[in-house]
Amino acid sequence: MRVCILGDGLSALTLAKALINQNIFVDIFIKKKAQNINRTRTLGISKYSSDFINKNIINIEKILWKIKRIEIFTDNLKNEKILNFNKKDQLFSIIKNYELYRILEKNLSKNKYFKKSIINQEELSLVENYEIIINCDYHHKITKKYFSKKIIKKYNSVAYTTIINHENILNDTAVQIFTKQGPIAFLPINNNQTSVVYSIHNSINKNNDNIKEQIHHYNYKYKINEIEKIEHVELKSLDLRSYHYKNILAFGDLLHRLHPLAGQGFNMTVRDIMELTKIIKRRLELGLPFDQSVCSEFENNIRHKNLIFSNGINLVHEFFNVERKMKNSVLSKSVKFIGNNSSINKIFTTIADKGIFF
Repeated sequence: MRVCILGDGLSALTLAKALINQNIFVDIFIKKKAQNINRTRTLGISKYSSDFINKNIINIEKILWKIKRIEIFTDNLKNEKILNFNKKDQLFSIIKNYELYRILEKNLSKNKYFKKSIINQEELSLVENYEIIINCDYHHKITKKYFSKKIIKKYNSVAYTTIINHENILNDTAVQIFTKQGPIAFLPINNNQTSVVYSIHNSINKNNDNIKEQIHHYNYKYKINEIEKIEHVELKSLDLRSYHYKNILAFGDLLHRLHPLAGQGFNMTVRDIMELTKIIKRRLELGLPFDQSVCSEFENNIRHKNLIFSNGINLVHEFFNVERKMKNSVLSKSVKFIGNNSSINKIFTTIADKGIFF
């Protein structure tokens, strides 16, 4: 069995490794050599997702930084946690994008089931003979031709990312603050480094100096030695209307993009990989056809769950966007009251860990 994947981003390489582990040959086609990966970007990985990756894809335990607590604040209730989640062992983990990419790339390069080739986009005849084509390349002509219908929500915000280097501290608590400018998250990477993601509304004037000032302003526990290079990206969410065209399956960021406030983007992709590999494994065991019906089954099984989950994230964003504009603490106190209910707190934690599974 041989599968074609277009693109070589994190989603593509993670999926490729999952398929190879089922003894499926994977050919990856890219337009050009990979560019340098942004070293300030990090991923939040739920325990459910990291357990699946460690068991079924590749062991990443050594590059995970485990988070035991999440504390959430707002400007309207200064110094009061409105939500607090904790687990004795691990709520979720933070991982550097480039470290995960490097591990996957190194492992795949040595695998007999894997091959990467650079081709021109016009050379589509090279991929047309595959039973399944999985497209992870947002800029490929196939994307523009077959996967142009999307539900897009623009947040009118920009996400700024950086890493702060600070004095050594027990660093196992993630902090999110819903500020008047937008949400800022402090995500521990190790005991002396923390990733910062600050999503700022476009109506607010900002530059790198302003961002650094705001990081210092909202930081309450780190003695900062250095703030690394600040990167930024325009924020929008995306849900693809149709997941496949015949035997071509869209995957990864082509299917869904989320606001970073919940750190769930890569977790959704991991859950997609769980579902796709489960379908493929069952078909191989039963000797069922390996054709476009795989794509149809995947879409039927997962699209509604992804849509519900992404709409839930949008609802959270809109709620705190209203909170951002308000000058009183009514909404903050309401969230705090609800979050203090242990049963509701447990439901929130489970959904963040496993997504929508029913």
